[in-house]
Amino acid sequence: MPLYGSMSSHREFDVLLTFYNRFLLKMDAAIVDSTNPWGSYALQLYASRKAPQPLGTVLFEEIEAKAKEKLKDCGAFMYAGGSAGTNSTERANRKAFEKWAIIPRMLVNATKRSLETTIFGVKHSSPVFIAPIGVQAIFAKDAEFNPARAAQALGIPFILSTSASRSMEEIAKANGDGHRWYQLYWPRNDDVTLSLLGRAKANNYKAIVLTVDSMSVAWRPGDINTSYIPFVHGVGVQVGKSDPVFMARYGKQPIMEGDHPEFPYDPAKFDRGILAGDDKIKEQSFLGTEWLKEANPGLHRTWADLKFVRDSWEGPLVLKGIQRVQDAELAIDHGADGIIVSNHGGRQIDGAIPSLLALETIMKSEKVKAAQAEGKFTVLFDSGIRTGSDIIKALALGAQAVLLGRPWLYGSIVAGQDGVEQVLRHTLADLDNTLGLAGFTSLDEVRGKGDEVLARIL
Repeated sequence: MPLYGSMSSHREFDVLLTFYNRFLLKMDAAIVDSTNPWGSYALQLYASRKAPQPLGTVLFEEIEAKAKEKLKDCGAFMYAGGSAGTNSTERANRKAFEKWAIIPRMLVNATKRSLETTIFGVKHSSPVFIAPIGVQAIFAKDAEFNPARAAQALGIPFILSTSASRSMEEIAKANGDGHRWYQLYWPRNDDVTLSLLGRAKANNYKAIVLTVDSMSVAWRPGDINTSYIPFVHGVGVQVGKSDPVFMARYGKQPIMEGDHPEFPYDPAKFDRGILAGDDKIKEQSFLGTEWLKEANPGLHRTWADLKFVRDSWEGPLVLKGIQRVQDAELAIDHGADGIIVSNHGGRQIDGAIPSLLALETIMKSEKVKAAQAEGKFTVLFDSGIRTGSDIIKALALGAQAVLLGRPWLYGSIVAGQDGVEQVLRHTLADLDNTLGLAGFTSLDEVRGKGDEVLARIL
């Protein structure tokens, strides 16, 4: 009976499916280390005899196209898919990975593999973190609940954005016993900063990711052409509306639960409500605009200002948006515990250097390498990760772990929490598979060993 082709009956298909399931799953048990939660996923996909579910594909471009199609009537896709200016930085992020190639080694027993990664003393099952992405209420009905729950289910660290459309408290509850960090957009006022840090600590967010490259909204033509800014309609400001210090400024109580913006987001509906004098919509718009001014104030902070945040937070403090070697060294001098080498997925500056090039350059610093080797400084990577081989390249160039952004968001758009989980699973299965085929048994054999693991080809 041929592997592919027409089946004369459902019974024949069922017999064939049972056969391949038994065969492949026996092979799975024989060659995959049971302590590795990701290694068997590829074989499970083959054994299923159908397209990966629920997304129907593992190809980023196809998932992206499905997400774009699903949001075509509400105009939200460009907020995720678009970038600054001509999108040149986003394109450069991807092209940078093509300039490096993995050098496989052979006749190495890589049957048993481990993706375990330790960050700030905590052991994780993989080197992947869920990157902070804001305003998720414009993308999916369950918004930030989707990645928070997926992260908890799979044991993947989750980072919540200040621009979330759910409160910090609600997300902590949804993430349960998961490992989570809080990404802070630096507020204009210190009392609000202290309130957010206090809430993060109270809700078991283990680290603060201080984003330093987004002091104001960037030049994004896709959003400018449609005047697309959900914040002014009270969408993506739920962290602010649930903050007691911020809300007290206007004589209001914080809304800790249930402030869930309607999906799909319809800007025209809000505009009509404002023109019609709808008091509820006008209040939402007022508070949204005020929070935007608070959390995205256009205020350029300095290294001296960092002391306030450092003194106010006892746990790990990580600076996101570092691209320059001198800034990485200054981060060490000013008490940061780590950096995320990132250009915001190309969303802030058109024509900026690709994030992978920034990582390569930063990791040539003897000061950074020494602090990293001593366990005093952690280097993470963000912007452009799509595949398992991308992760290997970033780790080989010196990153200790990576942040995954658009891929899981598109999964969430298409299929909610299940879509996020599939993206995480197939990305890590790809990483595990590539690691083994390249002749490595653990990520420790790859991290920081670019000269041995990679070759520059362009």
